[in-house]
Amino acid sequence: MKKLDEQYHALQDVFQFEEVFRKYRMRCILFAKSYVKDDVVAEDITMDAFTAFLEKCRESSEINNPYPYILTIIKSLSLNHLKHQRTIMQVQEQMNMHELRELNFRISTLKACEPEELFSSEIREIIGKTLETIPEQSRRIFMFSRIENKSHKEIAQIMNISTKAVEFHITKVLKKLRISLKDYILLLLLLRM
Repeated sequence: MKKLDEQYHALQDVFQFEEVFRKYRMRCILFAKSYVKDDVVAEDITMDAFTAFLEKCRESSEINNPYPYILTIIKSLSLNHLKHQRTIMQVQEQMNMHELRELNFRISTLKACEPEELFSSEIREIIGKTLETIPEQSRRIFMFSRIENKSHKEIAQIMNISTKAVEFHITKVLKKLRISLKDYILLLLLLRM
C-alpha cells in the first residue's frame, strides 16, 4: 500500500511539473532572454531551472508558488552566466591591452629605427677591423687618400714613394675592404637610391 502511495505521489508530481512547464516555459525563456540576450542560453537556463524545480518537487511534497520559485532559479542562473561573461570580457580586454601595448612598442621601435645608421655602424666596425689587418704603410696611405682627401701625388711625397706605389697600396686595401663588405655592398647601393 505504501509503495502504491509513493507511485501516486510521483505521478502527481509529474502531472504538476508538466502543467507548470506548459504554462510558464515561454514566459521563463523570455524572462531569461531579457537579461542574457541570447535565445540558446535563455533556453538552457530555463531548462536548468525547470530541472531544479522538478528535483525540488521530488524532495519535498509541494511548492505552493512554482512560478516565483522558477524565476528565482532563472535569476540566479542568469546572474552566474552574466558574471561569467563579464569575466571572459575582462580577460579578453586585458589580453587586447597587452597586445596593443606590444604592437605600439613594435611600431615605435620601427619608427625610431634608421637602417642606414644600423648598417653604417656595422660597416664602420668591419672597416676598422679590416684596416687593423692591413700593413701599416698601406693603412696610412689609404687614410691619407680616403680620410684626409690627399691626392696620390701628395701621398707619394709624404711617404717618399712613387704615385704608382700609392695606387698599388690603395687598390690592395680597397680589394680587402670589398671582400670584407661583400654582404653589404648591394644593400648600401639600395639604401643610397
